[in-house]
Amino acid sequence: MNYRNINEKEQVSILGFGCMRFSKKGSSVDIKKAEEEVLYAIRHGVNYFDTAYIYPGNEEIVGEIMARNNCRKDINIATKIPHYMIHSIEELEKYFNQQLKRLQTDYIDYYLMHMLPDLKIWSRLTELGILEWIRNKKSEGKIRNIGFSFHGNTQNFIELCDVYAWDFCQVQYNYMDEYSQAGRAGVEHAKERGIPVFIMEPLRGGRLVNALPPKAQTLFQEKKPNRSPAEWALRWLWNQDAVTMVLSGMNSIEMVQENIRIASESCVGELKEEDFRFYEQVKKAIQEKIKVPCTGCGYCTPCPKGVDIPGIFRCYNASYMDTYFKGFKEYVMCTTLPAKKSNASLCVECGKCEKHCPQGISIRKELRNVKKRMEHPVYKAAAWYIKKKMN
Repeated sequence: MNYRNINEKEQVSILGFGCMRFSKKGSSVDIKKAEEEVLYAIRHGVNYFDTAYIYPGNEEIVGEIMARNNCRKDINIATKIPHYMIHSIEELEKYFNQQLKRLQTDYIDYYLMHMLPDLKIWSRLTELGILEWIRNKKSEGKIRNIGFSFHGNTQNFIELCDVYAWDFCQVQYNYMDEYSQAGRAGVEHAKERGIPVFIMEPLRGGRLVNALPPKAQTLFQEKKPNRSPAEWALRWLWNQDAVTMVLSGMNSIEMVQENIRIASESCVGELKEEDFRFYEQVKKAIQEKIKVPCTGCGYCTPCPKGVDIPGIFRCYNASYMDTYFKGFKEYVMCTTLPAKKSNASLCVECGKCEKHCPQGISIRKELRNVKKRMEHPVYKAAAWYIKKKMN
């Protein structure tokens, strides 16, 4: 197993175990199978295990496996607090203690603000007194590292990186999201700030393996050396020195074994120019299914009304390229969860964006299509609920 530095004294395995996708047996997690996979990973050098408060029953299962096998001291546990459920420091304290109990531990190695969207939400938390709470928990040894996970645009991510001395951050990043969400610019900015970057969705929830169009599948089959689509995706990430660790939602012993092998062989700078040309071919094959040919260049921004045009089109395309639910979920998280909304309905059709689009996209027309597809009654109910929770 290869490792990368968090700080001068601490390292994490470059492969992390995402516990959200433990295998199910009926409607419940198959604990025996999950335990076998987790213990195999630990024995072969994986030392980072990720869960969250809102993953149903997940913290309890992680805690049970670690306690039963007396391996807490051998690993790092990461979990996340749902900031959108916090309205006072007393509530935060209650949830934190509940997480310690679930995980059967008295400290958290890596604690994240879950889906922190922008500065306004962080400001709300600081007004509640979260900075002092974090200082106290760190001085007591109950939290060792504090960070945040993020879904949103590059600018919001960079602003969050700069507002606080984070110990680490976690973002969605893969070869298809190189210029969306936090993107390469965000990941490299975090590196410059000295913030270790942990990666989620390296395979877009498995879609860069299981939902590839035939043309992309053929490209992988013909490419030498002969590697699986998953291996190519993981190596693209580990090739970058700005990437500290990559989470994988492993749910079979074969997947654990394969990912450990790749993580033991991968290193920074191993890919060649011909490999990068191959990734571009694959991206082009996948993008043939997209509805809007937006490259995420950002020339259309800033919108006078705050519409996140590149982000909206990315979610819209994802609803066709991946699954509708995936695209819709990201649309809500990226345009509606932040305090400053950026959804398609804000467009007043001024046309300013279209004057700067190098792709010649009829942006106003496409935003109307997005609104029709995404902003239905379910979306409006979700937006109302989010607004109520945030206030």
